[in-house]
Amino acid sequence: MLRSFFIWLTAGLLILAWLPLLAVSRLFERDPVKYRTGFLFRKLGKVLTFVNPAWKLQISGEKVSDPRRPYVVVCNHQSLADIPLISNLPWEMKWMGKAELFRLPIIGWMMRLSGDIPVDRGSARSGVAAFAKARQYLEQKCSVMMFPEGTRTFDGRVRQFNDGAFHLAIRSKVPILPLVIEGSRDCIPKNSWRFGKPSDILLKVLPSFETSSLTLRDVPALRERVRGAIMKEIAEWRSVPVDTVDGMSPLKPEPRSEPPGAD
Repeated sequence: MLRSFFIWLTAGLLILAWLPLLAVSRLFERDPVKYRTGFLFRKLGKVLTFVNPAWKLQISGEKVSDPRRPYVVVCNHQSLADIPLISNLPWEMKWMGKAELFRLPIIGWMMRLSGDIPVDRGSARSGVAAFAKARQYLEQKCSVMMFPEGTRTFDGRVRQFNDGAFHLAIRSKVPILPLVIEGSRDCIPKNSWRFGKPSDILLKVLPSFETSSLTLRDVPALRERVRGAIMKEIAEWRSVPVDTVDGMSPLKPEPRSEPPGAD
């Protein structure tokens, strides 16, 4: 309890200190995508990871040599900790997130200053506007980040992917860049303010999927190829069959243990 209290206290002080830095950066930013301001906001995630002794992050996989080459970046979603953890990657990308987050004091203001994209899931008009804004960022050579599951996993398995990220990539003719995160599920458990036990967290950048020759008819196949690559990596880390991490497969019942002396 004490560890969690001091981590939250430190995080709160860092967030309060970061807000004026972002405001000053945005004031003098001339890049239309606010790349420098957004990247400064992601640096906060890196600092929050560093000051949390329970988070031990290991990053591996592909190297992005040109940070201004645009991608539609997708990742599985295990916990709220995914956001600061993924922000350790050394390039800027605009995050598409729930509109409710943008209404929060301080954090919401920082998301707006950095140019992130709000989406009201109950409004078709909001979805169209968010999609248009994302395409604009891609055209201006800035990547866009989405969680295609739409929400956090409740059992550690990979849920069904929505089509939005794949529509966006194909329409914009930019590659899909998959990320895989594992070990973050208990970093910030649902319905609890306490941080979980110290854990090793793995974050891997997988090879990108080109979309330049694809059409919207290829969305389902592309979606499943990307989802399959993510599940394959998680299954290898856990040393289990792929179907055990597939949230669309029925859970297999645990084997029953017979009482002593049973026939």
